[in-house]
Amino acid sequence: MMNNNKENTNPLPSLQNNYSQETQTVLEAQRLAHEISFAPVVFQVARLMLKSGILQMLADSRDGMTLGEISDKVASDHALPPVRARYAVQCLLESSLTAGTVLLNDGKYTSSKAGWFLLNDPLVKINLDFNHDVNYLGLYHLEEALMTGKPAGLKVFGKWKTIYEGLSSLPQQVQRSWFAFDHYYSDQSFAEALSIVFAGAPRTLLDVGGNTGRWAMQCVRHDENIRVTVMDLPQQITLMQKATEGQPGAERISGYGCNLLDSSEQFPAGFDVIWLSQFLDCFSEEEATNILIRAAAAMTVNTRLYIMETFWDRQRFTTAAYCLTQISLYFTAMANGNSKMYHSLDMLRCIGNAGLAIETIHDGIGKGHSIVVCKLNN
Repeated sequence: MMNNNKENTNPLPSLQNNYSQETQTVLEAQRLAHEISFAPVVFQVARLMLKSGILQMLADSRDGMTLGEISDKVASDHALPPVRARYAVQCLLESSLTAGTVLLNDGKYTSSKAGWFLLNDPLVKINLDFNHDVNYLGLYHLEEALMTGKPAGLKVFGKWKTIYEGLSSLPQQVQRSWFAFDHYYSDQSFAEALSIVFAGAPRTLLDVGGNTGRWAMQCVRHDENIRVTVMDLPQQITLMQKATEGQPGAERISGYGCNLLDSSEQFPAGFDVIWLSQFLDCFSEEEATNILIRAAAAMTVNTRLYIMETFWDRQRFTTAAYCLTQISLYFTAMANGNSKMYHSLDMLRCIGNAGLAIETIHDGIGKGHSIVVCKLNN
């Protein structure tokens, strides 16, 4: 993903021409179509190749391993009968071989480059766990979600209107994968974001949708004079208070519980900075615009509003854009039914419709974030 921190107000040109024409041969296109048709199978095979330790075995073996050697190790590690282990391993290996995550030479299996990334790229592992634990069952109801505008897949976990209301009640493994996914993207951006936000030496900051208070804690550690108010659902404020309790600087963090989907809920005023990180992608364009209108009503000419998002069109690499546009369907099926990872021009339109002006845009923050700095449009 992106690494260069640049200020600009236009879409980055690198991805503009990647989706306008065919780049595959007929056979490559046919292969992709079949890969899509079997994608759920290949996904689960890759997950089990990791969970069983087979990919790690192949990575640790300089000369590769035979089917028999791998089967014996799996039988021993997982207390399986030899015949059962051989069958399971053979199925996984043959699927992986034709999928491209392992190689076979002279009867010995080794890991391919794609297998190496499955093992060693932390974001691949986080995305894999997120899709398996949070999304996999619910995505069966994607069509219903698209048709109704409601997170139809969320019913596999509970009867909430949005996933945010049920976060504290989700099964532990689902919570772990959700928070690992959410935190990885944001945490990689915090150091650079702090230097941008605190360049103007703010003394008060409103953290909208502050979740468990990770950004708030970063702020109070960064500047001993800052006071942070986390604005979120009441149940999230409770989680934030538990997560920050006893930590140095936590006494300068307070909570403001509200439901931002309720348009009657107004923003508290008097803040130097209003911070929205990975927040507006949780809402439809109409809802995001309404939230920004209420934020603008609480601002003065000296207030600056910072929006940090991973806009898919402002990525340097197509792999990043691919991941982000797929994440949009998590929002559809599981989160709330009507939000997405935004194209930057859609978000800029929301900002303008809210009566705000764009001061600067910083691209290349962390793992592909952009920070849009807004002021009142006077």
